[in-house]
Amino acid sequence: MATLETFYEVMRRQGITRRSFLKYCSLTAAALGLGPELVPQIVQAMETKPRTPVLWLHGLECTCCSESFIRSAHPLVKDVVLSMISLDYDDTLMASAGHHAEAILDEVMEKYKGNYILAVEGNPPLNQDGMSCIIGGKPFTDQLRKVAKDAKAIISWGSCASFGCVQAARPNPTRATPVHEVITDKPIIKVPGCPPIAEVMTGVITYMLTFDRIPELDRQGRPKMFYSQRIHDKCYRRPHFDAGQFVEAFDDEGARKGYCLYKVGCKGPTTYNACSTVRWNEGTSFPIQSGHGCIGCSEDGFWDKGSWYARQSDILQFGIEANADQVGTTAALGVGSIIAAHAAVSALKRAQHKGDV
Repeated sequence: MATLETFYEVMRRQGITRRSFLKYCSLTAAALGLGPELVPQIVQAMETKPRTPVLWLHGLECTCCSESFIRSAHPLVKDVVLSMISLDYDDTLMASAGHHAEAILDEVMEKYKGNYILAVEGNPPLNQDGMSCIIGGKPFTDQLRKVAKDAKAIISWGSCASFGCVQAARPNPTRATPVHEVITDKPIIKVPGCPPIAEVMTGVITYMLTFDRIPELDRQGRPKMFYSQRIHDKCYRRPHFDAGQFVEAFDDEGARKGYCLYKVGCKGPTTYNACSTVRWNEGTSFPIQSGHGCIGCSEDGFWDKGSWYARQSDILQFGIEANADQVGTTAALGVGSIIAAHAAVSALKRAQHKGDV
């Protein structure tokens, strides 16, 4: 296997100009939420660091993470796969199969020992000696442990790898298990979602390649750059929530007016993700904008937390203990009090004016 080129060398070989390269680095910084002062650092990294080998494994999953990943627009997935990283093994995307594919896996693991990234989509089943998921004639659990042994870091793509998702929902007959419960001695970056947003996936990879470190993580192991805020915090329907204006049933008058979907099950107030800011399909929309409440797919155990359309209770507002019904009543009373106070002041001023006359 030839020595890996740098990202810049690959771009130049493909006919990309220096000007376009610098523009790309600036856009990358903006996509990661970084200031312009860090653009030179990104330029230097892209010019000098060799592309990082990535081994992408698939366990129990539906391939929705791969489907999301290949639709990234900022950066384009072709730039990620063909220029930024060296995606040497992915049994869904690669041309090789069978023994040839497994030979590539062994070659990369040996040549780049301790320097490759392991990306995992799906999770390993532990019951029946892992026989519910067989890769290359062996349990996926064995493949996962083998490849993770000398990996530099692990990315758990999607809720399946991060938390278990539908495979691990009760009663979980295969004992599907999140990656971090099987591999405990490696740094693991969880990128949950069913699936994750495409630009979130490519953004995490871009950050790791640029700065040669994992991004800052929250207490559940998710990158703070994308999972530090609730969907509720930046939702365009938030003003309706604060005003006590809710959709009571799908396609009612409130739904037509774009009111808050909290009462019909929206999990936005308890879900941490970038859906309301990054959005999907090149920033076109996200579920709440399309009229459906958030199902909380980036949170641990969301499949076992009841109906997607059952409203949550006792969500606190304005620093006081109040649920959605009380918020609406309080807002109405507050407006009524203001109107009454305004009327009283106006009457007093008129009385004073008459006295002066």
